[in-house]
Parts: sequence; structure tokens; C-alpha cells
Amino acid sequence: MSRMVKCVKLGIESEGLGRAPFPGPTGQRIYDSISKQAWQEWLQHQTMVINENRLTPFEPDAKKLLAAEREKFLFGEGVEKPEGYVAQK
Repeated sequence: MSRMVKCVKLGIESEGLGRAPFPGPTGQRIYDSISKQAWQEWLQHQTMVINENRLTPFEPDAKKLLAAEREKFLFGEGVEKPEGYVAQK
């Protein structure tokens, strides 16, 4: 049986992640309170942020930006699409 969490992003009880997405307190916080579905939504949004802002994810400034965006997306009031973003048809 899969692990269930009360997802703070979606506001529902849903299947949780199989393990923390990365080590440390932030990874544990995500593991404890974010559903698998919300995490997948974040990964899609993260890809868009990386592409639209032409980020190199391993650079320190990009890591800081992605961490801030992840916090807003998963635990905050949400985020906006990057400036100039046009959805694919």
C-alpha cells in the first residue's frame, strides 16, 4: 500500500512520494507534506522555468532561483509563468 499524505499544495489526501527528493530538511519537508502528483506538477513547472530563463541548473544563482520558485510553487500562493512564456499548441 502506498503512503498517503495531506498535500499542502493540492489540499487533499493523496499518494506521497516514495522517498525524499533530496537530502536535508527541505527534502524531508517535501516528503512529509507534498503528494506525488504535486511533485510531478513542480517538475513540469521547473522545466519550464529552466527553459524560459535559459538557466544552467547547477550554477549557484540558478539553484537559488529554482529553490525560491519551488518554495512558492509547493508551499506558497503559487507562481506566475515566466515573462514572455507562450504555451505550446
